[in-house]
Amino acid sequence: MTSLTASDVEAFFTRSTGEYLFARWGRPIVPIVFGTDDATLATVKGAVEALATLTGHQMAETDPELGVNLMVFFFRDWDELLAVPDLGRMVDGLADTVERLKRAQANQYRAFRFDAHGAIKAAFVFVRMDDAMSALPAADIALMQAVQVMVLWSDMAFNTRSPLARAGDTAVLHPDIAALLAACYDRVLPVVARDPSHALRVAARLI
Repeated sequence: MTSLTASDVEAFFTRSTGEYLFARWGRPIVPIVFGTDDATLATVKGAVEALATLTGHQMAETDPELGVNLMVFFFRDWDELLAVPDLGRMVDGLADTVERLKRAQANQYRAFRFDAHGAIKAAFVFVRMDDAMSALPAADIALMQAVQVMVLWSDMAFNTRSPLARAGDTAVLHPDIAALLAACYDRVLPVVARDPSHALRVAARLI
């Protein structure tokens, strides 16, 4: 039984600007991974597939509009992104974002694109393998990134708590977050919501 309340749910989707904004994927997810070996590629895809199964969402071999719509990049230095062909066309303000992330010494970043209705149609995950990231198992990184692209979370959602929990030496999705994601993908609920009353509807479906 989850311990989350409607207020907790609302906080997960209330941005630092005070705006409530929820969005989930409006199309099947088609992931691709760059900058790693085949084993890590399988781990990342497996994490996305596990969350798709949890939420009842679909994955596919190709997106008819984009080809692939979830791109995950692993690299050592933020400047490497500037050399990726066409990435600047897909991610608005890439050069400025890279400079900001370098100043912050960030080791991860996610960018989204949305369809005409506001649903997620593409996501870009950037993971800089600094010492902290390199110390984590690939499975932990994969699950952490997968959960953070399944919905559009608040920019403050995981500032004070991780979406993962430990089961011995293995990282697993925290039961509260698993229940929340499953509720968010209830077919009755909207794909996009900007009114906090959405949180009440989600909370009513938590088990």
